[in-house]
Amino acid sequence: MPSSLHADALEWLGVHQGELIGWRRELHSHPEVGYAEYRTTDLIITVLSSFGLAPQRLSIGTGVICDIGEGPDFVALRADIDALPLPDSKQVSYASQNAGVCHACGHDVHTAILLAVAGCLARAERLPGSVRLIFQPAEERLPGGAEAVVNEGGLKGVGEIFALHCDPKLTVGQIGLRVGPITASCNQIDIKLTGPGGHTARPQLTVDLVYAMGKLITELPGLLSRRIDPRAAVSLVWGAVTAGSAANAIPTTGTLRGTVRMLDGKLWNQLETIVSELARQIVAPTNVDIEINYDPGVPAVSNDGSLVTIQTQAALAAFGPQAVADTLQSMGGEDFAWYLQTVPGALARLGVRPAGAAVYDLHQSNFDIDEDALAIGVRFTAALLDEFWAAPGHL
Repeated sequence: MPSSLHADALEWLGVHQGELIGWRRELHSHPEVGYAEYRTTDLIITVLSSFGLAPQRLSIGTGVICDIGEGPDFVALRADIDALPLPDSKQVSYASQNAGVCHACGHDVHTAILLAVAGCLARAERLPGSVRLIFQPAEERLPGGAEAVVNEGGLKGVGEIFALHCDPKLTVGQIGLRVGPITASCNQIDIKLTGPGGHTARPQLTVDLVYAMGKLITELPGLLSRRIDPRAAVSLVWGAVTAGSAANAIPTTGTLRGTVRMLDGKLWNQLETIVSELARQIVAPTNVDIEINYDPGVPAVSNDGSLVTIQTQAALAAFGPQAVADTLQSMGGEDFAWYLQTVPGALARLGVRPAGAAVYDLHQSNFDIDEDALAIGVRFTAALLDEFWAAPGHL
């Protein structure tokens, strides 16, 4: 019998863990935002090619798909590769060299881990199945890169898909698992109000546009919560509001921008109609003109129960019961959800917080990890493939 992939991963890490850390630091030092990950894509292709693999760049110029095995049935592993438009405030040797851009969400970690998994797979004497590696661009963008991958046939022949995401709330060595919704749908709403403008001394002679904006800001979230089942966990939060420049002049235009999030995938497609209808009803008595641009963004990630069972078995096999942790539902969006519109899948969370360290969050300019988490991610993914191939129906 051939050795397990997890055993191969342990052996590989014993020789190459320094390279794994080096890839992560190289990526962290040169972050690139969505659809501009050209250097990142070049590095991925170079490393995969050094393993004797045949990576394929996406036609959009960034992102990579690499098959290991001839199929026809693939299990897919997804890593996202883009960074955020945030400054890097860390004082470390591998801090971002690109001003205003930072890997503040751990995508460099995901990419380095999947490169290492590719190295383990490439050296295996015989694999029980075929694997598709997806290095996806633009996870942080709307529309995100998952749609580009799907449109280029990235899921052709794929039966299941898995992904791993950093979680600074979990300590190193923990794997966060959850059946069902693990992230929310994330939708963006932009509203533009227009009116004739006028003097604040005579609001009765014009349209009080700022008053109308205030009604929208306060009433729309509340009314939305009365139109949708509370168990759907709908949240509308405004992030940007602009209007006017003079204290004594009623402006002619104003804009509101925010996000609408929801855990219930069944109601996701109804949100645009409900939100738009309520917004128009709220401002109708004020006589302002309203223009609504609603971007449906991404649906919720809902993990397949049978695949979470495989993830759990993998964590137990590789690390023991202390590694398995419950993880809370997040109201953040994750475009891994687009893959799950086509095939079943599951997203797990990787603990990256040093033991005893303060809890911090993603999307902060000081985000960093305990680099011991890299090897944990590689071992977990290798064990996941072992358990997947050993499961009934996947032999």
